[in-house]
Amino acid sequence: MADFRALKITNDNDGVRRSVETLPIESLPDHDVLIRVKYSSLNYKDCLSATGNKGVTRTFPHVPGIDAAGEVVESRDGAWKAGDQVIVTGYDLGMNTWGGFGEYIRVPANWIVACPEGLSLLDAMTLGTAGLTAGLSVQKLLASGVKPEDGAIAVSGATGGVGCIAVALLAKLGFDVSAISGKPDAEAMLTELGAKAILDRSALEPSPKPMLKELWGGAIDTVGGEALNTLIKSTKAGGSVTACGMVAGLGFEASVFPFILRGVNLLGVDSVEIPLKAKAEIWQLFANEWSLSLPESAIQIKSLDELSDVIDAMLSGHNTGRVVVKHADA
Repeated sequence: MADFRALKITNDNDGVRRSVETLPIESLPDHDVLIRVKYSSLNYKDCLSATGNKGVTRTFPHVPGIDAAGEVVESRDGAWKAGDQVIVTGYDLGMNTWGGFGEYIRVPANWIVACPEGLSLLDAMTLGTAGLTAGLSVQKLLASGVKPEDGAIAVSGATGGVGCIAVALLAKLGFDVSAISGKPDAEAMLTELGAKAILDRSALEPSPKPMLKELWGGAIDTVGGEALNTLIKSTKAGGSVTACGMVAGLGFEASVFPFILRGVNLLGVDSVEIPLKAKAEIWQLFANEWSLSLPESAIQIKSLDELSDVIDAMLSGHNTGRVVVKHADA
């Protein structure tokens, strides 16, 4: 079988280096299903892996890419056959198992979800792990009883991957969305996504008060740290806040008051290790009643050769929206 191109990360005594190289299929791990990747997407975790972060990737050389959508080429597992259109996100893909920034991946059969009818492989990676996380966050808000009539929903980190899809999905479902961002030049994009109000991230600056004025019927926090604490303190009685990110910090010092005096719910969201059934349910929703058409301003489509520069932009906080990686034969 032919060799394949990939963005390879080397981390040795000479430092961390990124290079697009042609690699042998035999370099892939010995798992049951070989997939020709058509599209991947860029996530913050991929950027960390690409800098040699040992908290994400322990063994180098490595090919990042925690998302992949493509076509099965070979399978030793009866659940999948050549030609199947599939999605792989999370688990160990792109962390210590070579990922979607290569034209081929080889993965365990139980990491794979069928790409549902009505969702193209490009659509799937326009969403990617970010969309899956946004979908799970919205699903948890709805399950907790949050409704459009309860008031505006705040979305922190609204120009990031999870944030922009959360804004679009909530708007589609009839919510008034307040998009919170530190990027004033992204106002037009956030408006196109459906945000009714756009707030500077200074709206989430820490306060020593145990509770703040009730502003939100609920919130989706994608950044963590004290921003999450401020959202909790500002959520209306009976409202819910989902947490799925940590770019602003791993922890915060909280009061119990919002929980015991207002009954606010804090809901954790994991999109990596959840059962396949839960992932498949979200993909089905996106293929049907949650179908989204993101504006062009929120999507960048890049080749492998362009990817390193976009990684640097994301690490420096200058990237907005979704970055889709298109392989040569897509």
